[in-house]
Amino acid sequence: MTTKSWVSIPLDSPFPLQNLPYGAFRLPSGEVHLGVAIGEEILDLSALESAGVLASNYFGEPTLNRFLAAGRQIWSSTRQRLRQLLVDEPPRPEFLVRQSEVQLLLPVQVGDYTDFYSSREHATNVGTMLRGPENALMPNWLYLPVAYHGRASSVVVSGTDIHRPIGQSRPENSSEPIFGPSKSLDFELEMGAIVGVGNPLGQPIPIDRAEEHLFGLVLVNDWSARDIQAWEYQPLGPFLAKNFATSISPWVVPLEALEPFRCPGPKQDPQPLPYLRQQGNTTFDIHLEVRLNDTVICRSNFRHLYWSLRQQVAHHTSNGCPLRPGDLLASGTISGPTPDSYGCLLELTWRGTKPLTLADGQLRRFLENGDRVTMTAWCQGEGFRLGFGEVTGVVVGS
Repeated sequence: MTTKSWVSIPLDSPFPLQNLPYGAFRLPSGEVHLGVAIGEEILDLSALESAGVLASNYFGEPTLNRFLAAGRQIWSSTRQRLRQLLVDEPPRPEFLVRQSEVQLLLPVQVGDYTDFYSSREHATNVGTMLRGPENALMPNWLYLPVAYHGRASSVVVSGTDIHRPIGQSRPENSSEPIFGPSKSLDFELEMGAIVGVGNPLGQPIPIDRAEEHLFGLVLVNDWSARDIQAWEYQPLGPFLAKNFATSISPWVVPLEALEPFRCPGPKQDPQPLPYLRQQGNTTFDIHLEVRLNDTVICRSNFRHLYWSLRQQVAHHTSNGCPLRPGDLLASGTISGPTPDSYGCLLELTWRGTKPLTLADGQLRRFLENGDRVTMTAWCQGEGFRLGFGEVTGVVVGS
């Protein structure tokens, strides 16, 4: 028997009762509140707490960071209380706000941002383009989750326009660099884990406790300037080609909501070192889709990632690095085994040599001004779809 809420929830809503993702929003009055999405509404947690209906002290802030730091027991008990309010108690429509009538904001204050490189298919494709198929993966790739530290100050919420970055690049057949707007602007289909409870400096998080430190997941578009990247990344890796904008979806889906969708990850060979070894269903079956303007150009799945969330956290902290509430750990581009599942234009057009044809007949090698990129994600349940909403951005001139 399906549990029903007193809130009207459209059948095709990404935010059924099974979801209850958290976010931040600005009311027409200018006040910033926290809430959970339910159907086309938001249950206003700040108002519930202020009225004493929700006995907590976490939602008087403009971001979720205080709640994230409270830990797994509080997250779970709060989720149970919200389900009780939405199902078992009399309707309280005065605590509902229409999503269409508010401005959605960044749900967390991101203190640090790490971007992983965890898709074997993506790493193999990029390596093949750069070094040939015989040297596609670097020697370390199958032994550790490769990553770099990004720029938290340029993490923006979905709907923010993306200014075409300016930087140095070196055109083909030229020995000298030039300075100007990127001509090879790209998107990267990713998901990001939001850190809940951190760890003290010098105390690694063991892999069997790693998920206890993660609150939930968001969609991520890590915009990339491929021509700038190709010139600047040696020898220290991504810099200006990556730090101009990273878009995330406004709703954080708790890991607890994703439990029914656990599944095995790819087989890992060679076997990782002991501190990265894991057991059981280590990942989630999350469908991913990318639209460029009005054309679906990619369908992939989170389960394709070679390195799991657990392994990312365990490796990130293995040297004693402290994580903090609100930190963003992005997955890296999520590509699948088939060409239609490649998670960026660099792969989809094979470095621009195989342009895509859009629904209106236009060709795309890389993004042009005015292009809109929209990413969506969902888990398919029996009679419901648990979604992440979307992360979208329009490319504008420099």
